[in-house]
Amino acid sequence: MHPDTPRRNARNAFSTLVRERGLLYGGDYNPEQWPAEVWPEDVALMSAAGVNLVTVGVFSWGRLEPQPGEWNLGWLDQVLDLLAAAGIAVDLATPSASAPPWLAVDHPETSAVNQDGVRMSHGSRNHFCPTSPVYREHVLRIVRVLAERYADHPALAMWHVGNEFGQVCYCDLCADAFRAWLQRRYGGLDELNRAWGTAFWSQHHGRWSEVIPPRRAPYLHNPTQELDYRRFASDQLRDLYRVQAELLRDATPAVPVTTNFMGFFPLVDYQSWTDDLDVVADDWYADPADPRSPARAALTHDLMRSLGDGRPWVLMEQATSAVNWRPHNLPRSAGTMLVDSVRAVAHGADAICYFQWRASLAGAERFHSAMLPHAGPDTDLHRAVIEQGDVLRRLRPVAGTRVEARAALVFDWSSWWAGRAPGSPSDRMDAVDRLLDAYEPLWRAGVAVDVVPPGADLDGYSLVVVPGLYLVSDQDAANLARVPERGGVLLVGPFSAVADPDAHIRAGRFPGPWTEVLGVSGEQHRPLPEVGVEVRSELIGDFTAHTWSELLRADDADVLARYAGAGLAGRPALTRRTHPGGGSAWYLSTVPPADALNRIVLAAAEAAGLRAPVDCPPEVEAIRRGDVLFLLNHGTRPRTVRLPYPATDLIGGTRTTGDLVLPAESAAAMIEEDR
Repeated sequence: MHPDTPRRNARNAFSTLVRERGLLYGGDYNPEQWPAEVWPEDVALMSAAGVNLVTVGVFSWGRLEPQPGEWNLGWLDQVLDLLAAAGIAVDLATPSASAPPWLAVDHPETSAVNQDGVRMSHGSRNHFCPTSPVYREHVLRIVRVLAERYADHPALAMWHVGNEFGQVCYCDLCADAFRAWLQRRYGGLDELNRAWGTAFWSQHHGRWSEVIPPRRAPYLHNPTQELDYRRFASDQLRDLYRVQAELLRDATPAVPVTTNFMGFFPLVDYQSWTDDLDVVADDWYADPADPRSPARAALTHDLMRSLGDGRPWVLMEQATSAVNWRPHNLPRSAGTMLVDSVRAVAHGADAICYFQWRASLAGAERFHSAMLPHAGPDTDLHRAVIEQGDVLRRLRPVAGTRVEARAALVFDWSSWWAGRAPGSPSDRMDAVDRLLDAYEPLWRAGVAVDVVPPGADLDGYSLVVVPGLYLVSDQDAANLARVPERGGVLLVGPFSAVADPDAHIRAGRFPGPWTEVLGVSGEQHRPLPEVGVEVRSELIGDFTAHTWSELLRADDADVLARYAGAGLAGRPALTRRTHPGGGSAWYLSTVPPADALNRIVLAAAEAAGLRAPVDCPPEVEAIRRGDVLFLLNHGTRPRTVRLPYPATDLIGGTRTTGDLVLPAESAAAMIEEDR
């Protein structure tokens, strides 16, 4: 058997599940919070709402193993039997995210230590040390019990390992593991000292025992030490995921294994995890108070689809209405709830799930909304849940299809981490902020986008945008430089290619590895005062730049915009170098306001030959998945879209020729004729 065959089989099993059931719909189900007489009612209401997938057991360790080695599995047997009888598939979780109190009491070393050296207490969740051998021993014991007992259960459709991995520990066990990780990375202390630049501040290490995690210190940490600890912590969590996933795969090789990501989460490098997941899953909680929430959601969904190499993914958690953890929790409307779910489908999701099925009456999340609210099924919210199940059934033809993107945005976790380090020229150049800024013009124009690492295969993309890539290797820099050389369009944003993979600043004019391909070079990064600086441009119009500027010269590039002040008068702000093969490389050295950045990005997209599938008014999002054109009105008033072809809406069933009127907070999924 080819070594990749089991993984292919597991991934195919998810595709088969979707093919047999259509788009998956459901959420976290926590029956241990309720008496057994409630369970049949839950299952009946799930069936009526069109629920066909639930996650079970995420936080049930204390119920499954109330004392060490004392097993209580009968309740879970009963729940899975009820769900199987109703035809509801189960994403069965390993409950490793939160150990029961007895483990922390009997083995204090299993609890995490924070950066101040304080050991975390039980009484919340996620208090474990991911390195602790004792913790891992108990985790694998309960995972083994679950795998052996439920491997052949008819309800089992997926395994869900842990929950929202993100714990970082600074204990002595982690210090030992960090030293071992560094020895594998660098080999010896000489190479470690070189990489960390320990000549600065007398930080030279002569013995491995001197190397410690970046615990609380009087002032700034060594930035490379901190970067490496972030890398280590992500790898340590991935290893904890792997040991559970490997055990599950041994027991059930054809059952897909996943865990839930959290979008652009700052503590875990998801790009390094993706080969370990049979299907990518994500938790996304839209913020009704954020006017950019629809764009943030779309960007995050595109990231998840891209992490899985374009395969359909799972929206594992979202909220039906309000959450409990923001300071002021605005509710979502029923229309927004529907549009947000359809958006995820449009961006490649084959499963739409919520936290949670039934709202909790006790505990820290008692005010978190659910599919079945405290007030019960005779409520507007639950009726909206039923309606959504019906909409997802109508979207069944979309299941399994892909989103084809010819534009890519480049993002890298290590670069994000390194660029956020204290002691930088500005704390306002966050890579995710710059990514969203560059994404939004393409999203508004209906241009499909993948989010890829700098080392990805870029040959299929006509436009590659690098909004801000502070850290890049020579190899990845060369990979990006080939885009204009082969005829594509490369747009590079400010504060890019500043550092190498060790977070050392590249000597010479910046952006060092790209000065030739861009035809421009710089000598000084210049954060801007609040008033900003005026920029003059005949191509895109004048604008006031903010936050950032750079002292540049155009060596072999056309200047498309020039600074008009801040000691930079006449200096390039936006340049373009045309390459012999027909491609072009653009460099933007500042942060324009949204309207100006919109013109810049769309000019680059036009140069790349990218066109929107349809012209949309404000607040209407358009994206094509397979043969279906999704149109989503996330505004509060009706909008009209002129369709170039007659089309029929999968959701509403109506055929439209010419103008399609989208009511406020609504979605359409159009099958076009004669396109």
